[in-house]
Amino acid sequence: MTGIDHIAGHTWHGRKGAIENTFRYGVDYVLLDAEASPPKVTAFGRNRAAFASLNDVDHGGPPHAGRGAAWVRDVLTDAGLPEAERIELLAQPRIMGHVFNPVSFWLCRDAEGALRVVIAEVTNTYGDRHSYLCHRDDHGPITAQDRLRADKVLHVSPFQRVEGSYVFQFDIRDDRIGIRIDLTRGNGGVIATLVGPRAPLTTGRLIRAALRRPFGSRRVLALIHWQAVKLWWTGARFRSRPTPPTEEVSR
Repeated sequence: MTGIDHIAGHTWHGRKGAIENTFRYGVDYVLLDAEASPPKVTAFGRNRAAFASLNDVDHGGPPHAGRGAAWVRDVLTDAGLPEAERIELLAQPRIMGHVFNPVSFWLCRDAEGALRVVIAEVTNTYGDRHSYLCHRDDHGPITAQDRLRADKVLHVSPFQRVEGSYVFQFDIRDDRIGIRIDLTRGNGGVIATLVGPRAPLTTGRLIRAALRRPFGSRRVLALIHWQAVKLWWTGARFRSRPTPPTEEVSR
């Protein structure tokens, strides 16, 4: 990857279990080298105010107190994993100062460009965050066929218990991304996907994205709450927020 990529993608969620619910909506992500100086894009800022921006303070550590790629390197060292040659961040940008990412992804690559580690950074609507460290047991390159497992420890949906396990699949190509997260909990759970083409980020693409999907992550947050209302209306049991995990990362 060179420069900054824009992903005009869509996410699909399907609830498993007695009460079914599915929805699909468009979403805009940005993918960049987290440690390189990005090319200048008038409407986009890297660690600076702009119409759209991606800031280290929003990622890599607690919300609004992140350390960016430096945090990722500390996580890899603490886990005894090889040092990354390049660290990329895939996330929804701030739009007019507002940001909310249900899930962002740190992509850690080796000297040959192979994807070796992914850190899925999950943030709930209560402001809690937990990250899941995903890699193969043999530390080999991650392919689209690999299924990487992690136990769920963070409360995400008020209609899902904090139990079960995730299966992550990552299909990261030069021209598109495809990510699938399958949570299984007994006979229930949820499947979520993020799919979309990659294209160089330009001011024109940002403006067109803003016209298609106004308000950025504010819109995403509103859609999440709308789906919660629909589930409550159909009889899904609401569960109060439990105490969040004390550890930042599941290894």
